[in-house]
Amino acid sequence: MAIRTGQQFLDKINSMRPHLTIDGKQVSENVAEHPAFAGVARSYAKLYDLQHDPEHAAALTYPSPSSGEPVSASFLIPRTQEDLVHRREAARVWADYSHGFLGRTADYLNAALTALAAAADWFDQADPRYGERIRAYYEYVRENDLLTTHTLIPPQSNRAVSGSEQMGGKVAAQVIEERPDGIVVRGARMLATVAPIADEILVFPSTLLRGTDRDIPYSFAFAIPNDTPGLRYLCRTSLHHGGSTFDEPLASRFEEMDAMVIFDDVFVPAERVFMLGNPQLCNAFYTETGATALMTQQVVTRTIAKSEFFLGLASEIASSIAIDGYQHIQEDLAELIIDVEIGKALLRAAEADAAPNRWGMMTPKWSSLNAARNWFPRASQRFPAIIRKFCASGLLAAPSEADLSSGARDDIDQYLQAKLLPAESRAQLYRLAFDASMSGFASRQAQYEYYFFGDPVRMAGALVNSYDREPARARVRELLARTD
Repeated sequence: MAIRTGQQFLDKINSMRPHLTIDGKQVSENVAEHPAFAGVARSYAKLYDLQHDPEHAAALTYPSPSSGEPVSASFLIPRTQEDLVHRREAARVWADYSHGFLGRTADYLNAALTALAAAADWFDQADPRYGERIRAYYEYVRENDLLTTHTLIPPQSNRAVSGSEQMGGKVAAQVIEERPDGIVVRGARMLATVAPIADEILVFPSTLLRGTDRDIPYSFAFAIPNDTPGLRYLCRTSLHHGGSTFDEPLASRFEEMDAMVIFDDVFVPAERVFMLGNPQLCNAFYTETGATALMTQQVVTRTIAKSEFFLGLASEIASSIAIDGYQHIQEDLAELIIDVEIGKALLRAAEADAAPNRWGMMTPKWSSLNAARNWFPRASQRFPAIIRKFCASGLLAAPSEADLSSGARDDIDQYLQAKLLPAESRAQLYRLAFDASMSGFASRQAQYEYYFFGDPVRMAGALVNSYDREPARARVRELLARTD
């Protein structure tokens, strides 16, 4: 089918019959029309339509190796630095559309599938059939332009023990039966973002397995359609409260749902199983194949777009009420500028210093990307704080769209104007500022970014342990040894 249109995406999602529970009610049909999912479904549809837009088609697509038809550039296996740039430019178009607020667009997991397919021979350590299956699945998703969600970690029942030990080993998703034609999975995982409007779910390895025999039933990688029998999603309450794009400009468009995933004796056909019963290989699933690096290139591209958005928003607010001349305001604006440029520099360094991995895939330099993914979660926590500082009490006095059509309009025009904006434009700007810095949507974004790759403390430890500090230490020793 090659690239889909937005309408084809919506039609497919509405034709599926997943098992969703949200606010105590079950939803199993016309999911893209449900109030909790409709706004983000339309935004995702727009991303698919951009692939057909002559202005963006060259960046967003490339010819399919099998059909010659245009397919998403997020499936391009990079063999050169130019290929890496092509992938980044495709990610940038989508990230710019959502200003970085859509964290699970299709290109994120497409990057993982692309790297895994390129490294198909890696799976020979377990079984050559796994590599053949992952390559076939990659081609299936590519040729049908599917949206996938994924789930990685066990529920937070008892973090004092491993996932395989929580609540007697009966909580975390595990293989309870192996059959010639497939496996049966029971248990739960968290946290599948954008699950309600996805075509498929990737149930990929948790990288926290301890490598013991007890972990074997919890060690697997597979993919299944989102409406597979026995697969259930428990969704959190929506953070879009039904407001218009004026009142909730971000939540109404970009509220990606998160959901717990429950496997009630779910059967997974053998051809959809990509790894089984190898804790050590599951722990190396992302790093040794290059998947982490390719995924992180997409993430850093997105976080640059978000940094640019907050720089733009802060600058608009500062200019509108004439606070941009104050030094403490300029200091914060400078911080945002630095954040934008750090992200760009780290991404450019990763691409400039890229090299082919053992599978021939041009891979961005990991140390630069690893620095970016350790730095941004902390830096981004300042973004909403700066917006709240700039707006101060004004955030609590922003009229709604309904207020502008009420008898209070004259008062609003008189008392809520800005130096450079009429009252209605100022209200619209401040509603955006509220949604970006104080709303439930904003709080979820802050939590999401902070824990995107996992616990930042654990990530910092992994960075220290993986980074070659010996050259820097040797320079210190050399200086101490000098006698002249």
